[in-house]
Amino acid sequence: MEWIDNLDGNVIVCNAQGTIIYMNNRAARQYAAEGGFALIGRNLMDCHGEASREKIRRIMETHQKNVYTIEKRGKKKIIYQSPWMDGEEFKGIIEFSLEIPFEMKHYKRE
Repeated sequence: MEWIDNLDGNVIVCNAQGTIIYMNNRAARQYAAEGGFALIGRNLMDCHGEASREKIRRIMETHQKNVYTIEKRGKKKIIYQSPWMDGEEFKGIIEFSLEIPFEMKHYKRE
């Protein structure tokens, strides 16, 4: 899965208990000050404030995705947090963080 390691965006995966089990190269670089790849094995709850912990708990309990945009340091990003399911079994959470333009075309296709 070399393509995901070199994706131009962050990918972080945690297991059903919230333990980080994977991060791609870009995510490790972004979180270098917090430990980068050394974050693998830590729990997501230890890396976030209470508001974010509540969102993580909600995904774990309801198995519903959480999608939103942020603006940080002059960049706009879409955050896509999705439950990782194997059939009916909750396996964890996959988070994508991708930079997007401030002005973006939108197409409606039917």
